Amino acid sequence: MNRKPTHPGTVFREDVMKPLNLSVTEAADLLGVSRKTLSEFVNEKASLSPQMALRIAKATNTSPESWLNMQQKYTLYFAKKNEPKNVKQFPLHIVYE
Repeated sequence: MNRKPTHPGTVFREDVMKPLNLSVTEAADLLGVSRKTLSEFVNEKASLSPQMALRIAKATNTSPESWLNMQQKYTLYFAKKNEPKNVKQFPLHIVYE
């Protein structure tokens, strides 16, 4: 079974903010972003940007790649659910000059 990946905002909220007892306002201040920006992210209303991944990685001593990989898996899961039906394979006998 292909389980839906967890949104990185949920991971940040549950694995970082809750154990540290940080409110959205406090965490946003520490990250240097607006409360609205962080709220949208942790409530799965916004995707993780590379800039936010860098901020979270710096604040948590983790890698930005690990956060972006979470986002990529999450995004790709939904893209696969809506795969285009009208794509045809390129012919294998194409000659490049």
